[in-house]
Amino acid sequence: MYSLSFPSSSFALLPSLFSFVSSRRLSLQPKKLNRLQSHFISPQHLSFSQSNVSPYRAFCVSPTSPPEGTVSVFDFHEKDWSFLESMEIESTEHAQKIERIIKAGEISESSRVLVSISSEAFVDRLVESSPTQLLLIVHDSLFTLACVKEKYDKVKCWQGELIYVPEKWSPLDVVFLYFLPALPFDLDDLFKTLSQRCSSGARVVISHPQGRQGLEQQRKEFSDVVVSDLPDDSTLRNVAKKHSFELTQFVDEQGLYLAVLKSSKQ
Repeated sequence: MYSLSFPSSSFALLPSLFSFVSSRRLSLQPKKLNRLQSHFISPQHLSFSQSNVSPYRAFCVSPTSPPEGTVSVFDFHEKDWSFLESMEIESTEHAQKIERIIKAGEISESSRVLVSISSEAFVDRLVESSPTQLLLIVHDSLFTLACVKEKYDKVKCWQGELIYVPEKWSPLDVVFLYFLPALPFDLDDLFKTLSQRCSSGARVVISHPQGRQGLEQQRKEFSDVVVSDLPDDSTLRNVAKKHSFELTQFVDEQGLYLAVLKSSKQ
């Protein structure tokens, strides 16, 4: 597992990656994306640094060039995240669900917002509808982040697990857990981290625009990605109380799951 941050001044130095991004977008229509095996990136604009803070290796793009004549190949093996885009149905009902999820965050222009494991379409709508002081996208997929960064240079992108996100972006005012069942951690560990990263009064929004029924269908097809469940009301309340959060809204319908928790720490 790798974590990767993208400085905006250096991101333009990845033409080969963007070439892949363009072909990826084409592959999403009309059928789902095939599992990526490997992709080659020219190393002349990449430099690497290993962090001892967590078991994850951190990579950062920079304009540093290696000695002339150096040839390297980097393999990126990714899970198939194409279902996140395919579940973004173009319908009035679905658009209303996304609006409801975004409004639950009560975002203002001064908000510092984190989005974990979402579709590109959700990020698009969030950027269009809700100006923020900070928007940080956290995802396991390097190529999803590349697509986001290509469109929105001011958006921060970080590849890796949510509980290892650096503290430099704290405190967070709004956290969207758009696809919680993809996170390989139990709720206790997750909310322990969020309690440390969030500001007082911060809102955590857990959602699934297709509800439990949609999740179960995704589990059958993408069992390597869907590794946990959507928590019930009682479970959320118990975990929330332990880590100074309060469950303020809970919707568990056939076509929508939405839970909103508010930080009550002093």
